Amino acid sequence: MQLYIGNKNYSSWSLRPWLLMTHAGIPFEEIKLRLSFTEGSEFKNTLKKLAPTGKVPLLVDGGLVVWDTLAIAEYLAEKFPSKQLWPADRKARAHARSVCAEMHSGFGALRSHFPMNIEASLPHVGADVLRTQPEVVRDVERIVEMWTELLVQHGGPFLFGEFSVADAFYAPVVTRLRTYGVPVLEAVNGYIDRMLQLPAMQAWTKDALAEQDFLDFDEPYRTARA
Repeated sequence: MQLYIGNKNYSSWSLRPWLLMTHAGIPFEEIKLRLSFTEGSEFKNTLKKLAPTGKVPLLVDGGLVVWDTLAIAEYLAEKFPSKQLWPADRKARAHARSVCAEMHSGFGALRSHFPMNIEASLPHVGADVLRTQPEVVRDVERIVEMWTELLVQHGGPFLFGEFSVADAFYAPVVTRLRTYGVPVLEAVNGYIDRMLQLPAMQAWTKDALAEQDFLDFDEPYRTARA
């Protein structure tokens, strides 16, 4: 299988299936493209030859092309049932799918004001956003509430006990909370630490830091760091 991804420093959508597959030991070939939102770019042209969306991530398995993170996760769970990518319990599995769908379609304010930027440390930006953007505060409060309840309900160390699709889906949020120095509860900080210490997550982070490929939309954040 081939997994098409974008820049590891910025591409939150790419991180999810990459982390899921790497942590689970599912073999794949990584094909990384430099992110671009411009029609006619190499990024768009390459991806649109494979799928109509022209976006990452994109999974190619022989003649089959699967796009969108949820679809990729479901395909992998069906193809590799022994990997137990979803919780084994039916009710827990339904709950995990619900929180993944919530991440997939929600938290727009957090995404907009706290873009994934692994190489950066921007607590001053985070403090300013939390002071002026109540929608971001509500997103953070909902995520902290969710994680806390799941960690208590399932006993940790991950959201549903064992690592699952749900953890992969919230991995970009883990990096955002650290990048922007968002204060959270001690239990949530412990979960963040465990996620960042995963060998697969450390491998992604190492590659992200090595890129040194700053894209145009990062200019305001680079200015803030100067």
